[in-house]
Amino acid sequence: MLLSGFLVSQEKEKQEDLKVGLVLSGGGAKGLAHIGALKVIEETGIRVDYIGGTSMGAIIGALYASGYSANQLDSIFNMVDFNTLIQDDIPRSAKTFYEKDESEKYAITLPFDHFKVGFPSGLSKGQNVYNLLSQLTLHVSDIKDFNKLPIPFFCVATNVETGKEVILDKGYLPRAITASGALPSLFSPVIINDTIYVDGGVTNNYPVDEVRSKGADIVIGVDVQDSLKGREKLKSAFDVLVQINNYRTIEDMAEKRDRTDIYINPNIEDFTVVSFDEGVKIIESGEEEANALKEELQEVAKRQKERPKQEVDFFKKNSIYINTVEIEGNENYTRAYVMGKLKLKLPAEITYDQFNEGVNNLSATGNFQDINYRLVTNEDNTYKIVFTLREDKSKMFMRLGAHYDDLYGAAALMNVTRKRIFTNNDIASLDFVVGDNLRYNFNYYIDKGFYWSIGLNSQYTFFDKDVGIDFLSPELPPEENSQLNKLDLEYGDLTNRIYVETLFKRSFLLGAGIEHKWLKYLSETIGVDEDGIPRTVFENTNYVSTYGYLRYDTFNNSFFPTKGFFFNGDFHLYLFAEGDNEDFEQFSIAQAKFGYAQSFSSKLSAVISTEGGFKIGGDGTRSLDFFMGGYGYKEVNNLKPFYGYEALSLRGDTYLKSSLTIDYEIFRKNHINIAANIANVGDDLFTDGKWIDGIDYSGFALGYGMETFLGPLEVKWAFSPERDESEWHITAGFRF
Repeated sequence: MLLSGFLVSQEKEKQEDLKVGLVLSGGGAKGLAHIGALKVIEETGIRVDYIGGTSMGAIIGALYASGYSANQLDSIFNMVDFNTLIQDDIPRSAKTFYEKDESEKYAITLPFDHFKVGFPSGLSKGQNVYNLLSQLTLHVSDIKDFNKLPIPFFCVATNVETGKEVILDKGYLPRAITASGALPSLFSPVIINDTIYVDGGVTNNYPVDEVRSKGADIVIGVDVQDSLKGREKLKSAFDVLVQINNYRTIEDMAEKRDRTDIYINPNIEDFTVVSFDEGVKIIESGEEEANALKEELQEVAKRQKERPKQEVDFFKKNSIYINTVEIEGNENYTRAYVMGKLKLKLPAEITYDQFNEGVNNLSATGNFQDINYRLVTNEDNTYKIVFTLREDKSKMFMRLGAHYDDLYGAAALMNVTRKRIFTNNDIASLDFVVGDNLRYNFNYYIDKGFYWSIGLNSQYTFFDKDVGIDFLSPELPPEENSQLNKLDLEYGDLTNRIYVETLFKRSFLLGAGIEHKWLKYLSETIGVDEDGIPRTVFENTNYVSTYGYLRYDTFNNSFFPTKGFFFNGDFHLYLFAEGDNEDFEQFSIAQAKFGYAQSFSSKLSAVISTEGGFKIGGDGTRSLDFFMGGYGYKEVNNLKPFYGYEALSLRGDTYLKSSLTIDYEIFRKNHINIAANIANVGDDLFTDGKWIDGIDYSGFALGYGMETFLGPLEVKWAFSPERDESEWHITAGFRF
């Protein structure tokens, strides 16, 4: 009897070691409530033996299964900028100089193959999400069977072609969970082993039966799914799409809820699937609901044996040593091109931020629909990276933009871009600008990565502007000087360049080229030309020059930078001319600009800059002087902005300028700023020592700016003490 009782007691003890399975549903931003629920589950001492998740539940479940604690997850997700993450907003610092210039002109980009407008498969490729998850799961990157994670795990995805759910429990963890979370229309589908997957919530948003089948005695479920909304809350096409997707899952939940032993359903009705900016409140809602069931959770914990939690060696190093890189799937783009975009020269030790920068830069080219990579640990603790690329089949794109400023007026931009015309690495782009002034910009570029890239450029610029009579005094006949206060100036510039450039020290752009420039400006206000037409032509000459430049740019934002450095140096040697300028002598123009941005808090930042330029020789050529004034236009030739003065108000063959801008982001993407600039502009300032004899010109500005998908919208009121007058500077849209 004693022996029998002992055996029965042992058997009971075995039975009481309950296996607990955890189900985490999808729900977008609402899924952050899982973190709050996990905090309480941990506090009660429950040992989770299996995890199954869908979409956001898959992401949080995978990280928890890989060894992160609930508090660690709370810290991670509180630091994430979800707007940047979801929108594939690639950091500006990650882009090459060419891509920085291209991305800061266009508001909309659409496929245009065979001259037919198409639409992308999703608003985001999910590259930023993939980069983050790859970094967070690097300590388990060699585990291919998810059952061998610290906590066995699986997630649910949907096969697009069959419409069936698929259980993903093997492979590369970041890839699997991005497939499970590829919400249709928001994220592009994910391809794994030639199968196309989208969000698992389409077919099974709450895999309770699958968790039970793993051997769970008790199933705890956290349900953060949407409920059906009334018409007053269906405010967008995205809301309607989510509602349609919820029909099936909500109906299924009526039965699945009953098959859950402890059902945690946070109160998240006031949030949407994209309410990431309210993440703290959502996490708290999960914690509150789980606390309401704390006694039940504690009872489960009492029926489990304590088991030491497996220690996980989280990836804490700031850098990784990369030995080799394998690249698969690059049919049209060479290895040198890919490595150049990744900014990798092997072997090398780089920071993880630098590695992410390189991946984002490769993504920013738009040449790859999918960038899948895996870091493999070598025996000597170095890394091999295996890239599997899926090239974008589109070769042609249509891009659109709009802009307004005080110099060029209103303008609409239409661009056609064609890739892979003559070589695998080339791109041709034509901007055609219509509005108050017609313009165009054609660029052909052969991108060689770290090697010397080759470019051809042709652009035509035109504007019509009233200028003061003193402004044209170098060209105006003396007898005309006192007759008018202002005259109408028509300014046209056609510039053609052939150039080569390369990256230097990973961050500098070094280039040189040959330039042809046809410059013509005239006024129909005064005079009669040799053809009897009522106008005076001040300049009509072709110039040929050779030039070189050096650029460095780590500003995190072109228009409202909060950190980074900027340097742009340019030297032109004008060799000969043909046309009206019969007194031409060789001359050169050197100029440089330096800027530094620093943030003092999350809202307050300042930008200080200084710049200058001068001409050496060529006293008979005045048409390439520095023209200063105005704000918000794209600089061409030597036109420079200056607060407090109209565009083309100041002129000279030498200039020095410094400015300070203090910016406060009153709320997201809305800025109030104050600025001041000072300058000396004139002829031979360095020769005569006038550059240090005092400040000749100054201006102050108070402005409001807003970042929009069309580009920045800025309104500035500026005042000049010397003039004792004010100016309004208004600009809208990306500058082109």
